[in-house]
Amino acid sequence: MNAQTTGGDPSDVPPRVRRLRRAERREQILGSATRAFARGGFTATGLDDVAREAGVTRDLLYRHFDSKADLYRAVLERACRRVDARVGADDFDDDAIPALVAAAAADPDGFRLVFRHASREPEFRDLTDGLAALSVDIARRNLARHLPDGPWLDWAARLIPTLATESVITWLDAGRPDPEHAPARISQAIHGVIAAAASPAPLRTSDSDDLPA
Repeated sequence: MNAQTTGGDPSDVPPRVRRLRRAERREQILGSATRAFARGGFTATGLDDVAREAGVTRDLLYRHFDSKADLYRAVLERACRRVDARVGADDFDDDAIPALVAAAAADPDGFRLVFRHASREPEFRDLTDGLAALSVDIARRNLARHLPDGPWLDWAARLIPTLATESVITWLDAGRPDPEHAPARISQAIHGVIAAAASPAPLRTSDSDDLPA
């Protein structure tokens, strides 16, 4: 029956809730879970919190994910794919840092989860350790064109990926100031690491004026 056959007011008829396809529902849940986990962290965020954020029932969550850990891992993997889709290349060229900044701006919660929060969760260290190892390997291969083989190449290769991601997260935390200039500022910090690794002698404070822009 409807409002016309019962003589009721059509405005009293509740709106029909659109049923999402399974893939669409899964994506909606992942987006909501990303926001919920970014606010409270893995340990403090329950499935009820995620369900509330997504506007679904706890039972529906279990139709898509076996557990909270399964959901969290899916959230991290989704965030990694989104970063990779924007950054992608294995080369540290002039587009690398702008692409990283753009990836963080497009999905700040996912970016923070992958590059800051997940590394503190032992259960998910395999994912973050693998990502870190890959980043160091890419950095080392690119830096080898500019730095001689040795401990300072290893130092720069390990430091630069961490510096890049932490600089971007700190930029997010600061309210995303000067977005058009942020990539250049972060790149300048990275060039400072390369210059320090290439320096044949310890840098003096006055030498900072000669670092590449």
